[in-house]
Amino acid sequence: MAFDLLFKGVTIVTMDDDCPELKNAYLGIEGRKITWLSTEAPTEPATRTIENSHLVLMPGLYNTHTHLGMSVLRGYADEYTLDVWLNEHIWPAEAKLSREAVGAATALSVAEAIASGTVSFTDMYFFMPDLAELCLKAGCMANLTNGPMCFGPVYDKENDRAWREITTLHRDYHNADGRIKADVGIHGEYTSNPAVWELVAGYAGEHRLNIHVHLSETKKEHEECLARHGLTPAAVLAKHGVFDNRTTAAHCVWVSDEDMDILKDKGVTAVHDPGSNLKLASGVQRTHTLLERGVNVSLATDSACAINTNDLFFELKLAAILHKGVDLEPTRLPAAQVLKMATKNGAFSQGREAESGVLKVGMDADLIAVDMDKPHLIPCHSVVSNLVYAARGSDVCMTLCKGRVLYEQGEWKTLDIERIKYDMIHTALPCLKG
Repeated sequence: MAFDLLFKGVTIVTMDDDCPELKNAYLGIEGRKITWLSTEAPTEPATRTIENSHLVLMPGLYNTHTHLGMSVLRGYADEYTLDVWLNEHIWPAEAKLSREAVGAATALSVAEAIASGTVSFTDMYFFMPDLAELCLKAGCMANLTNGPMCFGPVYDKENDRAWREITTLHRDYHNADGRIKADVGIHGEYTSNPAVWELVAGYAGEHRLNIHVHLSETKKEHEECLARHGLTPAAVLAKHGVFDNRTTAAHCVWVSDEDMDILKDKGVTAVHDPGSNLKLASGVQRTHTLLERGVNVSLATDSACAINTNDLFFELKLAAILHKGVDLEPTRLPAAQVLKMATKNGAFSQGREAESGVLKVGMDADLIAVDMDKPHLIPCHSVVSNLVYAARGSDVCMTLCKGRVLYEQGEWKTLDIERIKYDMIHTALPCLKG
């Protein structure tokens, strides 16, 4: 059998502990799968061969907490505290957005992210069935949900668009083409109540779905939860069964040591969003301590409204240097650890660890190629160091998901980028003036 695509003479960063890096190597793809990975040349022919000693192959990136539809608000409301930002600027602006506007903004975010190496998203926003359709068209992976909110004592799920979208995603899109997963969302402890938490926990448990929630993002959120319930957000959600399911908890900036034990014991992924948390002055996650305690930590950009980019390479470098400076310790979060957060740990958070997140024979061909023949990437004493501290999203020259080329050398293979930009300008932006 012939390879559909064979890379020849490349460097491969596998994220596989048994064989972390290969030089002058070969990687062959048949259909969706990696079927050859070695420094030895295969004997099988290939439909297409790419030979380039400047290429580094690595697993695609997993952006594990996003709101892709918010790119329409990029730069819209900068430099406010989170509560003012949300209540006085973002939520009023979002109320003006049409389904078409969110679709246009989401498409732009997906295009930006794919071009900078992201193959999968964990997204919480509106009109999520539309995003499922977009991801199927674009060829990427996604874990999708809306985030129910309830400020009263009773949750009317039948009349809540968020809940309807969750159940629609589950019914129509869960495991579609092996790329879409329906998650169950909770916006946050401070925007909901036990009725929501128990409904979400029960539904996720019954259908074996993941949960996605904002957790202890700000000091105010954390302390007000303690005042309301006598428990931290992590403790109160655990009490109501939320963490009995595989959960992705975004931010975790203010979690206590006891909270970290809960996250570890329950297998919860703590998502590190360093750029968003810094720009909104929410604080700095204690990532090193979380990892030391055995918590799975993944990486994310949050929204382009919060940090103005969907480029996860920006967050790679930021995460790697931030904790060294904060802790006054240059050994904090070494480059290899941060790269693992964005790949292997991210795949685990989404429930994809059996098929993705590392490069080895039998795994899905979810990978990117980085062009190291750039002035800012020369010399290369350490490939991993260059990827984390020096590379940019624009250095990604090829993105593949399930063996399909989604982006190559400035060309989107599955998306009409000119139409997407047009729709952002002529469909999405006018809504904000309404």
